[in-house]
Amino acid sequence: MIILASASQRRVELLKDAGIDFKVIPSDIKEVFNSDLSPAENVMNIARLKALDIYNKNKGDVIIAADTAVVYKNEVYGKPVSREDAINMLTTLSNNTHDVITGVAIIDSSGEDVFYSKASVTFKDLTEEEINNYVDTKEPFGKAGAYAIQGLGKELVETYTGDFFTIVGLPLKEVLEKIAIYK
Repeated sequence: MIILASASQRRVELLKDAGIDFKVIPSDIKEVFNSDLSPAENVMNIARLKALDIYNKNKGDVIIAADTAVVYKNEVYGKPVSREDAINMLTTLSNNTHDVITGVAIIDSSGEDVFYSKASVTFKDLTEEEINNYVDTKEPFGKAGAYAIQGLGKELVETYTGDFFTIVGLPLKEVLEKIAIYK
């Protein structure tokens, strides 16, 4: 059995759309960034901790876990904790290019495969009204960097380079290649 150790509806939808048979058991580990690690190391570490948490309760299954961070000028932008936080994040990212890094851990009885994927996103020059209107939709909450590129947040984006699914929160091509033997 394949288990997605995530409460992310985006990740659930991606795996469903790819035709994967899986169940969802979210990990409840605290997502704490370690200042001694790079953003890529942090998202891989958090993904690994999530996967291990669920694997230890479901030995013999294949566990997929992921964590995503938005990084601008070496500062990590996680999920906004308030309306003001979301507005500040979006204002900072406006008219700038940031990186989106998604770490993935796949753990089964044969071992661990932990990796990351990185993409870059450039936001349009957003007005205060556009930012406020977007935050009013409530979409920014629960999303790293306070936006969802696959949702209404696509209107904030000028362009992106790299894998779209990395930005959404699960580098699907790599994940599907690595779990192909379980299908």
